[in-house]
Amino acid sequence: MDALLGFISNAFASAQQWLYEAAFQPLLFALGLGGLLEDAYTAAGWFLVGCLQLVVLLAVIGPLQRWRPVEAVVDRATVHTDVIYTLVHRLGLFRLALFFAVDPLWDALFAPLRSAGLGTLQLDTLLDLDASSVASFVLYLLVFDLVGYAIHRGQHQFHWWWQLHSLHHAQRQMTMWSDNRNHLLDDLLRDSIIVLVAQLLGVAPGQFVALVALAQLSESLQHANLRLWFGSVGERLWVSPRFHRLHHAIGIGHESQGKVLGGHNFGVLLPWWDMLFGTANFEQRYDATGVRDQVEQGRDYGRGFWAQQWQGVLRLVGRA
Repeated sequence: MDALLGFISNAFASAQQWLYEAAFQPLLFALGLGGLLEDAYTAAGWFLVGCLQLVVLLAVIGPLQRWRPVEAVVDRATVHTDVIYTLVHRLGLFRLALFFAVDPLWDALFAPLRSAGLGTLQLDTLLDLDASSVASFVLYLLVFDLVGYAIHRGQHQFHWWWQLHSLHHAQRQMTMWSDNRNHLLDDLLRDSIIVLVAQLLGVAPGQFVALVALAQLSESLQHANLRLWFGSVGERLWVSPRFHRLHHAIGIGHESQGKVLGGHNFGVLLPWWDMLFGTANFEQRYDATGVRDQVEQGRDYGRGFWAQQWQGVLRLVGRA
């Protein structure tokens, strides 16, 4: 398995180098931005990952949706907006914004610590694991999935955070494009926490990219308009479309008054944390999705990309 991972890693690195030299490097020189060449190499990797993900979405998950849909898609306009969210995130435009807005803050935070001789934790080294091994990858997958679970609980527990995160739940027509339907401030906060943890733990950049890519593809499948579960055993090993759809169910998976705080099924990849903390719901049901006040009170969550972003700001400040 380690040999296979090594082969995949080398093949990806070769493709990244080619893309960088063929497109990114000439563009930066033409724009007079030669000082960003090292960062452009990283950007080429993220762009390549995004392109590969889009291929999987269109060639694999899309046909699965058409094979066994949960419901007929009658509001294609809102799905088209979700496609915009996906392209912005998967092709690196959001990460480009993070690079200019947030990365300098992290550099300013960690530079003095490193100058003082305080390095990162290097979790795999502490456990005597090869950084390129399967064991190291699984270790970081478990750590980041637990962090993702905690973040997700926070998005539902704290009222101000829910005002942003509720945009994600306001999609009444869930499809494979719905994963990245988030308020940009919500994504900024979530990604900042993830990057901070990655910096503290010292996860290798290539491994971090692989972890993010795996999580994003799995989450696209989870949001798919797909009537699919993994069986009584499989449901407890990996989050399925059925498991996650229940999290989006109106008044069942979130906003559950008098029940588990914030609802059920917060797991990002693994349902283990839901099972451990008592938030798992394994009922085999496919309910309508959306937000309670959207359905019962007609609350406006916006139709297009910018309208949705603006409505999120208004909710955050108590004006909508």
